[in-house]
Amino acid sequence: MNVTNPGPREIYVVLSALPYLPNEIGQLRRAFAPAEFIEAFPFDDDAIAAALNRADVALLTSDIDDRHLSAPNLRWVHCDKAGLDRSARHAIFERGLIVTGSAGRSAPALAQHGFYLALALTFDARHLFERQAARQWGGIPGYEQRLALHGKTLGIVGFGHTGHEMAALGKAFGMRVIAYRRRSGPLPPTVDWMLSLEEGESLNPLLEKSDVIMFAVTLNDATHHLFGEEQFERMKGSAYLVNLARGAVVDHEALARALDEGQIAGAGLDVTDPEPLPAESPLWNLPNVVITPHMTPKLPERTQRSIDIIIENAGRYRRGESMVNALTLDDLYTKG
Repeated sequence: MNVTNPGPREIYVVLSALPYLPNEIGQLRRAFAPAEFIEAFPFDDDAIAAALNRADVALLTSDIDDRHLSAPNLRWVHCDKAGLDRSARHAIFERGLIVTGSAGRSAPALAQHGFYLALALTFDARHLFERQAARQWGGIPGYEQRLALHGKTLGIVGFGHTGHEMAALGKAFGMRVIAYRRRSGPLPPTVDWMLSLEEGESLNPLLEKSDVIMFAVTLNDATHHLFGEEQFERMKGSAYLVNLARGAVVDHEALARALDEGQIAGAGLDVTDPEPLPAESPLWNLPNVVITPHMTPKLPERTQRSIDIIIENAGRYRRGESMVNALTLDDLYTKG
């Protein structure tokens, strides 16, 4: 989402605590020139503290913390990560701090990860690997009744960068695509049916019609435990849930019950609540769950995509234009 600044601004001192290569840092130096550009290692607390006494812009790998909130001149912080739920607190809005992130830099990889999980569930990869390790050919009861993704319905909850990429892959797999987004907007060619919170539309049609539901929604107070017992009851018994968003979007106790009781067919989880997933969680042992540890292979150009976002926002900040990937009060997260 974009946020409008109050007007054009100068940039005087920039703190960069990004672990980039010299040529990558060089791009940022040129973009912020003639501002003073201070480099610090991400964990060099003394150097960062000294720079924060003067900086009006900070480029970080982490979320914001009290050091940034108390920095006297700081006006804009860029956190080089996608999810900013840990930064989306009252204090940043009360202070008037602009906080932006790098959402979209990994969207194609995340969408592919979503389909890795969906395919692992569809093809029962867990049991196939067990048979391979045992050097056993076949032997999975009911496998001949399984249906491929082609012709099924994909439901996407959250339609930002990753949601767009999921929809494109869904179409490539020959699926019907239903999406649910916060704001209304034009229907893209990759989506057959778009639902919108802004239009007062319910998630229920997506829940009831989808064979695979993928989460690409941001975590905030409105999406915390967005999926719980009521939502699982509305899903098809043959449906799969795939979460690439944040673990707290799903009530994990309700999810474990739905999976254990066969209310839904399976789940692919790259994120959990909490993280790491505790060893005693029943999700580990359920045969219809595939878990990856919040870890997706990088795009070759991921860092450059982050740099492009920062450079774009540097220009927008100076011109007083809307900022890309900026937090708003809609993103407030106080329930975590």
